[in-house]
Amino acid sequence: MDFNKINLQIPDFNETAADLAQAHWNNCAKPVGSLGELEALLIKIAGITGDAEPHFSRRAVIVVAADNGVTRNGIASTPPEITVTMAGFMAKKRSSVCIMAKAANCDSYVIDVGCFKKLPFDGIIDRHIADGTEDISKTAAMSAEQCERAIQTGIDLVRDFKLTGGYKLLATGEMGIGNTTTSSAIASVLLQRSPAEVTGRGAGLTDEALERKIKIIEQAITVNRVDPLDPFDVLCKLGGYDIAAMTGLYIGGALYGVPVIVDGFISAVAALTARRLCPKSYYAMIASHVSAEPAAKMVLSALELNAVIHAGMRLGEGTGAVALFPLLDMAAAVYKDLMTFADIGM
Repeated sequence: MDFNKINLQIPDFNETAADLAQAHWNNCAKPVGSLGELEALLIKIAGITGDAEPHFSRRAVIVVAADNGVTRNGIASTPPEITVTMAGFMAKKRSSVCIMAKAANCDSYVIDVGCFKKLPFDGIIDRHIADGTEDISKTAAMSAEQCERAIQTGIDLVRDFKLTGGYKLLATGEMGIGNTTTSSAIASVLLQRSPAEVTGRGAGLTDEALERKIKIIEQAITVNRVDPLDPFDVLCKLGGYDIAAMTGLYIGGALYGVPVIVDGFISAVAALTARRLCPKSYYAMIASHVSAEPAAKMVLSALELNAVIHAGMRLGEGTGAVALFPLLDMAAAVYKDLMTFADIGM
């Protein structure tokens, strides 16, 4: 996969559309810039889509599900079987993200990109690459070919959701026990921070389990001889199919002019990987919230993205990303319907 070529294919950010959106905000009959980041979000969406009029009533959250071989080391507070169980709840629209998405007038989809076994439920989109990754503490998570397939899966999903489904705005989500470990490992290398600095308790580890998790990440980085200057090498050796597929979602968003909302820590690590692989993929990224994971702010800072929601959320699944939709709807309503200065004779 030639990421330099893909990067060249990504359209430039549409400054003309962004300037038109900025001018429209400035003409609204309210103090200039008084909606802060909400105004900035609509301006950025205009630059991504090339359209100064916000059109995102058709939107979806894409939850990628995958399992991680590193869970064999007891680094998770829940058994790996939970991935399949939760994916089944998502397929039935009964998980947290599905309930929140329904409230936000957002469709929800779950994609199997690499669970330990193919998901047997109706409502699952099958993009299964392998039965989970290898144990990163002993060997590379996946082969280069498998990693490329996962990235391409994400790119193709954006294309299909836009061209076939008519979706104008997408949010990322994930389901995979052990993926805070893989995300922390990637973050440690890409941010050049120690595993202890970037590793959190995930779903609620004890002190002893957290220490074991940090040691496993240190071992994974050492065993795999990861090249910090090669983000693809980092992703192949330390990542997961979920992170790789989300990396593709961000690249696809930039390629096809579809804004993609970043969820929490895991989703942000995928976004950082995408930006390191294809710098112009940054154009399509929108931050939603600051996760409670310790490295969340570090990753968003490296991405140069501002999150508008600071709620201490750490549920995952795409719940933080979905929580942004009502704020975007309210901003769009003001943008479209508020009187202008001309309307009130000023």
